[in-house]
Amino acid sequence: MSDLKKYIIKRKKKDKGFAKGYNEGYEQFKVGVMLKEARICAGLTQEELATKLHTKKTAISRIENHAADIKLSTLERVAAALGKHLKINIV
Repeated sequence: MSDLKKYIIKRKKKDKGFAKGYNEGYEQFKVGVMLKEARICAGLTQEELATKLHTKKTAISRIENHAADIKLSTLERVAAALGKHLKINIV
């Protein structure tokens, strides 16, 4: 285990505020990464996806790099533009 992972585990145990913020930020990061991977697998650039969604490349970049407070309807539109379906699991 890396020193960074050890530090994060230790800090999360000591500081509940850090733990909450870290977990929320990580989940937002994962959404952006999943969207980026799906776009790349579809063979589209950010600009091409933006054109399909009638938006700007900067909006796609913002979603992929910081997917905070992204609307479900936006996720559905992105999935459809990529030829995919949105599936949500609650575990």
